[in-house]
Amino acid sequence: MNLGIVMYQTSFTKGQELVAQKMARELVKQGHKAFLITGPFHDNELVTEHDMIERSTDGYVLFRKSDFEVPLVRVDGYISSWPPRRIMFKDFVSVLRRLVDRFKLDVIISHSTLWNGPEEIIKFITWKKMLKEQGLDREGILYACMPHYQPPDPIQYNIIERAYRVTWNNMVFPQIFNSARLVLCTTPLEINQMIELGANKRQCHMYSCGLDEEPYEKYWSNESSDFFKTHSIPTDAKIITYLGTIEERKNPLAVVRIARMLQNLKVHFVIAGQPSSQDKAVKEEAKGLENLSYIGRVTEEEKIMLIKSSYVNILMSRMEAFGITQLEFMYGGVPIITSAIGGQGWLIRDGIDGIHVKGPNDLESAKNAVETLVKNNELHDKYALNAKERAKEFTLSRIVSDLISKLTPFTTS
Repeated sequence: MNLGIVMYQTSFTKGQELVAQKMARELVKQGHKAFLITGPFHDNELVTEHDMIERSTDGYVLFRKSDFEVPLVRVDGYISSWPPRRIMFKDFVSVLRRLVDRFKLDVIISHSTLWNGPEEIIKFITWKKMLKEQGLDREGILYACMPHYQPPDPIQYNIIERAYRVTWNNMVFPQIFNSARLVLCTTPLEINQMIELGANKRQCHMYSCGLDEEPYEKYWSNESSDFFKTHSIPTDAKIITYLGTIEERKNPLAVVRIARMLQNLKVHFVIAGQPSSQDKAVKEEAKGLENLSYIGRVTEEEKIMLIKSSYVNILMSRMEAFGITQLEFMYGGVPIITSAIGGQGWLIRDGIDGIHVKGPNDLESAKNAVETLVKNNELHDKYALNAKERAKEFTLSRIVSDLISKLTPFTTS
């Protein structure tokens, strides 16, 4: 099968981008031809100059070898002023036509919403369908959409951005549901949300992001003492870890405040991740806390060392469609303390794989949860074992194989 995986940019830290990249890589590992089709940006930084793309006769630049271990196609795009921070593609229908013709794509899978990629793909799919109906085109093409849906929550978004999100959802989702053979959802909660927005239940397919086992196989046996030494992390305390982008949505500032509440407990908090909107506030509030280390971005090897060394993973996120980082900790046998927002409430089972608190501002319950797991090793170990078994259900190899099984009847019909 030949597949084009479409995402507006690449990243080594952001969840949706990582899901798209890992999907493409696993498809290649399983013997398919997959192309990662993306814009000229990596983590919102321009990495392929516009004029380089403009000089190409086909409107894109192909990198046969890339850091993402799959053929990488960069098309032209720009960061829009409204909606803010969004990356949009330029003339994507024309570019897509050339890509499909050149690489004989059977399937196109788009990731994310609130940008023009899905809209442009719908135009292309509709055009191809009309050509085929008129006998002008023999080849069909299958479209699948993975929305990574976030509801337009009034608590999380101001009224202007919320109005944009509602407008996009109302205008574009009906077109997606009409054109896409499959809608890939991370949780049963998202399936219900898609059905409420107009999707047919039969077209919704569970694709729970996927856990990549390869880094564990590569790094788990490595000695972690150098990691502790490099980052000045004590080895005589139980490690409570936050790993994720240092942004307001993920609420790492709450973790700092929980650490402040637990200065007399034999634990050490580690906050790691790509600096973003809450970086300055976290650094400021963490000043003087001897039981907390803020270590910034970590490499893939360091991430595995951090998972291996952690006693508990904590996330007080304000919004979370799934939580692939929590899945990674669970696979390493680490229980989770979570705000239980969105898909977190489904992925982490309360009292089985970890502990739910009552939302992102419930610091007192989070503090009590840390104390409970630190003082009750038997309960901790029970949750750790359950978490590891739970994570095995979501390995990348398994969910990609399931996806191919779902796509195959459509592409051969």
